[in-house]
Amino acid sequence: MKKTTKTSVLFLAVGGTFSLFSSAQLTIAGQLRTRTEFRDGQGSPLSEGARPAFFTSQRTRLSFSYSMFRLKLGVTAQDVHVWGQDVSTINRTTSPDLNGLMLHEAWAEIQLTDTSFKNKMVHLRVGRQELVYDDQRLLGNLDWLQQARRHDAAVLKYETQKWMLHLGGAFNQNKENASGAVYNNTPAGSYPATTNGGAMYKNLEYFYAGRKFKKGNVSFLFLTDQFSRYHNDSVTTAKVFERNTWNRATTGLYFTNSLDKFTIGASAYYQFGKTAIGQTLSAELVSGSLFYSITKKSTQGAGIDYYSGGATGTTTRVFDPLYGTPHKFSGLIDYYYAANGFGKCGLVDYYLKSKYKPSDKFSLALDLHQFNSAASVSGYSTKNLGQEVDLAGNYAVTKQIGIEAGYAHYFVTSLLASPSVKSVRNAKSSADWAYVMINVKPEILCK
Repeated sequence: MKKTTKTSVLFLAVGGTFSLFSSAQLTIAGQLRTRTEFRDGQGSPLSEGARPAFFTSQRTRLSFSYSMFRLKLGVTAQDVHVWGQDVSTINRTTSPDLNGLMLHEAWAEIQLTDTSFKNKMVHLRVGRQELVYDDQRLLGNLDWLQQARRHDAAVLKYETQKWMLHLGGAFNQNKENASGAVYNNTPAGSYPATTNGGAMYKNLEYFYAGRKFKKGNVSFLFLTDQFSRYHNDSVTTAKVFERNTWNRATTGLYFTNSLDKFTIGASAYYQFGKTAIGQTLSAELVSGSLFYSITKKSTQGAGIDYYSGGATGTTTRVFDPLYGTPHKFSGLIDYYYAANGFGKCGLVDYYLKSKYKPSDKFSLALDLHQFNSAASVSGYSTKNLGQEVDLAGNYAVTKQIGIEAGYAHYFVTSLLASPSVKSVRNAKSSADWAYVMINVKPEILCK
C-alpha cells in the first residue's frame, strides 16, 4: 500500500513538472530592415550648392522571448550600420560614435500575484526595455530610428480588463563607482538620449493611469526626470558634473475614442521645474484631432498640435516632448523635435491627413502641414515656418515581408532658415526627402 502511495506521489510530481514546462513557450524572432534614403534637406534645409546625400542603412535584430508560469523573459540584440561602413575584409571596432552591435532589450517580467486572481494582475518588469504609452508622443520606442529607443528601468504594473496602473523608475550611472553617484549625462558618441539629442537623465520616475473604453481610452501621466547639475571649469571651460540635480516634471491627460465613423483625439500636458541646464521652466503642449471614415477603405481628418516656446522673463516656455517618437508627428522630414534643433520659438502644426487602404496588403497616406512658430521671433513680423507635403505607401508581400516607400517636400521660408530657428545661410527654397524600406520579420514559435 505504501509502495502504491509513493508511486502515485512520484507520478503526480513528474506529471506536474511536465505540465509546468509544457506550458512554457519560446519565441525566436528576427528582423532585417534596410532603408535607402535620398536626402536633399532632411532634418534641416541645405545651403545653395550643397549636394544631396544618398545611402542605405540596415538594422539586424535577433529576439528571444520566453514565457512560463509567472515569468516572462525578453532579449533583443541588434546591429545598426550603413552599407559600406565596414571595409569588406576588416571588421571595425565598435565605438560610441558607431552604433554597431548592441543590446536593445534584456528584461524579465515577474507576475507577483497568484494566478487565482483572475483578470487582476500585478507584474514587475526589470531591465533594459522599451517604454511605450498612448500615441507615443511623450513615451515611445522611436522605432523609425534604426537604433530605436530603450531605457534601463523597473516598472511595477497593475492591470485589469479596464484599468492599467504603472509605476516606473530609472537611475543612471556611467560605471560601477567605488564612492559617490555623480553622473556624466553627456557621454561621448551619437546616441538617442532625449528627443532632441540632448542630455540624458540621471533619474526618471513616472506614474501612468489608463482607463480603456470599447473603442478608445483616457490616461493620466505624471513624469519627473532629473539632470546632473554642473559648472564650467574656470581654466578648461569643460563641464564639471555635481552630485545634485535639476528637477523637471511633466503631467497631463490623453484621450481618444471612436463614435460611429468619427475618431476624436486630444491631449494636454504641462511641464515645469528646471531644464537640463538649470533654467526655470513653464511650458505646455495641447493637441486635438478629428478624423472621419468616409468608407471602410478611406479616412480623412484634421488636427492641430501646439508646443509652447519663447520665454517670459527668465522663465523658458520651451516644451520638450520627452522620450517619444517624434517621427510620427510634425512631418516626416523631421524638422521639429528630432535630432536637429530649431531654436526656442515653439511650434504650431496645422495638418490635414488622408489614408486610403483598398486592401489588407496595401495602404497609402497623404499629409499636409502648415508650420508656424508658437512665439514671435525677434526681427520677423511673420510666424510662418513653411509647409510640408508627405506621401507614404505600405505593401505587405506576406505577414513577414513588408515594403514601405515615402516622399516629403518642404517649402522653406526665410524665418525657418533664420539664425533664431534653423540658422542656415543662403538656404535653398525647398527641400526633398525620399526613402524605400524593406522590412523582413520572420518568427518561430516553440512550445
